[in-house]
Amino acid sequence: MSQKKGGGRLSKRQVADAVQGLFQAHPGETLSYKQIFKALRLNTHPAKMLAVDVMDELAWDDYLSKVDNTSYRLNLKTQVQEGTFIRKANGKNSFLPDDGGKPIFVSERNSMSAMGGDRVRVAMMARRQNHIKEAIVTEILERKHNQAVGILQVEKDYAFLITEGNIFVHDILIPKKKLKGGKTGEKAVVKITQWPTAENKNLVGEVIDVLGQQGDNDVEMHAILAQYDLPYKYPQRVEEAANKIDAGITPEEIARREDFRDVLTFTIDPADAKDFDDALSFRAEGGGLYEVGVHIADVSHYVTEGSIIDKEAQQRATSVYLVDRTIPMLPERLCNFICSLRPDEEKLCYSVIFELDAEANIKRWHLAHTVIKSNRRYAYEEVQEILEAPPTAPEGASIASKPKAKRNAAATPSPDNRAEADSSLFALHSSLRMLSQMAQKLRERRFKNGAVKFDREELHFETDEKGHPTRCFFKKSTLATQLIEEFMLLANRTVAEYIGAVKKADSKSANSKSVNSKSPKTFVYRIHDQPDPQKLETLRTALAPLGYKVKTSGTRGAISRGLNKLMEDAQGEREQKLVETLTLRAMMKAKYSTHNIGHYGLAFDYYTHFTSPIRRYPDTMVHRLLTRYQQGGRSANQDHYEELCEHSSQMEQTAQNAERDSIKYKMVEFMADKVGQEFDAHISGVQSYGIYCEIDENHCEGLVGMHDLDGDYYEFDERNYQLVGRRHHRKYQLGDPIRIKVARANIERRQLDFVLAE
Repeated sequence: MSQKKGGGRLSKRQVADAVQGLFQAHPGETLSYKQIFKALRLNTHPAKMLAVDVMDELAWDDYLSKVDNTSYRLNLKTQVQEGTFIRKANGKNSFLPDDGGKPIFVSERNSMSAMGGDRVRVAMMARRQNHIKEAIVTEILERKHNQAVGILQVEKDYAFLITEGNIFVHDILIPKKKLKGGKTGEKAVVKITQWPTAENKNLVGEVIDVLGQQGDNDVEMHAILAQYDLPYKYPQRVEEAANKIDAGITPEEIARREDFRDVLTFTIDPADAKDFDDALSFRAEGGGLYEVGVHIADVSHYVTEGSIIDKEAQQRATSVYLVDRTIPMLPERLCNFICSLRPDEEKLCYSVIFELDAEANIKRWHLAHTVIKSNRRYAYEEVQEILEAPPTAPEGASIASKPKAKRNAAATPSPDNRAEADSSLFALHSSLRMLSQMAQKLRERRFKNGAVKFDREELHFETDEKGHPTRCFFKKSTLATQLIEEFMLLANRTVAEYIGAVKKADSKSANSKSVNSKSPKTFVYRIHDQPDPQKLETLRTALAPLGYKVKTSGTRGAISRGLNKLMEDAQGEREQKLVETLTLRAMMKAKYSTHNIGHYGLAFDYYTHFTSPIRRYPDTMVHRLLTRYQQGGRSANQDHYEELCEHSSQMEQTAQNAERDSIKYKMVEFMADKVGQEFDAHISGVQSYGIYCEIDENHCEGLVGMHDLDGDYYEFDERNYQLVGRRHHRKYQLGDPIRIKVARANIERRQLDFVLAE
């Protein structure tokens, strides 16, 4: 190795790479100069001295440990770590350490073909000047997934799978007898049966499902789900079990429950929703008090613990919402029919019943299994129109009161009972306005107590019958969405306090004999930790040059109020997107746990998920635990529920990743006929390989690669989220406005490429 072909001398970089490779191949061994020179075939004095200099620098960089004057070993204490491998279709793989440290880049050639989610052991590579920190996978400790999605290529004697975005160095070889009828150009799901070894670098697999032709909408959506190991079909045996469930409600069951069938009740959901898992009831009680019922579908009545349906729901843990479809957690017969709180149908619920004054102060509350009959199904847009319209009262009309019988406000009245119908409709609209006023009181108190205010726009697509996106639009928080949000938050918080607040006796509750009067009981909480202090400091440093102050110390409430003021100050300013993005990055992720630490973002000491058991398994867990404790049962096994919490948190993240990929796919598809067009945008991400830009008009995001930036060499300033030109000092910073032109729309890779507009 002392000389290159043609007589040239080895460079310092080449020697450093060779030395690192040698020590990584022998992580537990001490190697002497003699062994190193021999292994690397360094047989000239200059080459040996260069290697000695390199090892001294690697020891200074804490990559090697100097054992004595003539020997070194890999510094395992700081250079070898265990954690999770995160695979990216663009090749920008990373390693997430178990200790919660920052992700570390792993190039494909150093990945050992690890899949996303695999537990791995890595060795840190010595950082090169002006380069990001890198790691190399040295061992795969546990395989998380064993399947891949891609396009089949069938040749005369063999076949192989070209993976999405060519995420592997080598394609996956498939014996022709393992093709399952797949043909060239079709997308398929392949199970990997042989992983690369030192002797054989090939990946070998077998087709487990042929999805269909590339470009077909159903095929692409199924491919996204398969990529994340999410199911795109419901098992027939589970569907059959659901079909056998008796949907009837017996008089005996009604007698065991509180009867709300004659109380004004309605659902409010997105216009295209089919699974209505929450409803509100409302009636005036006199004396300035109002009864508000938060009624939740009683899924656990129909899905018994340990049943085949329950096991499938537990594994899925959540419904998955792609752009054009929902992959439900429960079989369709349950989620859209039996459990769904559809209008004019008697339904079983688990309910939190509040007695509130006009300021939304809780006077009393209780938890009960109920039976309801919804008067009407509202879409958010309908409720928003009602709340924005001036109230007009027909003669003799009044707000819904306790003695009034329930009517079907959705029905079209005949001329003979028009006045009565108008009065009923007014009562319904008045109830919505009163609930909205209460919701705003709850919302004001929440933010006053330190909740963090993130009202970010959500990108949505309208699609045609073939799934092609025809329009993109944004959904914002409105009075209608806030009405539902605040009462769901109130119910979730209240039942969590009922179980978790051991030392408090709730004198305002009909359940004042706390189930935790003696000792805390196992429960499922939705927890959210305080922002990472280092991330807050990074936020402060990044925004200081722009004149913004960030509070990084003090009480939880003081910090969150400071963050809210920061975002309010940036509202409408050029750097608004920068402030919102960096603030969001400073926040921790919410998750499920039996160990309560409170919910920082909502400023609640106790919080859970109780209100969506049709689409979230933790809510079903909460319903079962509440029922158990109301009936005097002993505390459940905490270790078992903690495992379920961890699984649910992981599946939630996986579902969100799939949802983002479906949005990305539709984004590229939507922009495919706009290649060559120019748009105003802002920089939404900065990386060592270029800048991500989000179009202001439609929020579609693409990459301007480093090679497409104007004539200069740009260095990545990670601390300040910017690229800085070495010669002309031009800066491209997160949040900056920019004019771009659409260069390419690669649907296969779900990738938009932009260039700077001239």
